[in-house]
Amino acid sequence: MPIRRILASVIATAALAGLGLTSAATATAATAQGAPSYVTPSQCRQGGGEPRIDLPGNPCVGGTYDGQSVD
Repeated sequence: MPIRRILASVIATAALAGLGLTSAATATAATAQGAPSYVTPSQCRQGGGEPRIDLPGNPCVGGTYDGQSVD
């Protein structure tokens, strides 16, 4: 019986630790996505895009930073 209790305790602890890691990853992802995204014209070009300050919102068109605002 004591072995079963210890095993159950170990499994429960592992499950709770897994939930904690999942919550931390979700919180980090939400924080990273919540910030406004601006790139410089040189970052846009280096990423393979073209800064289009003549378009509404000044987007970077194409490349890694496609759709992000150029500041």
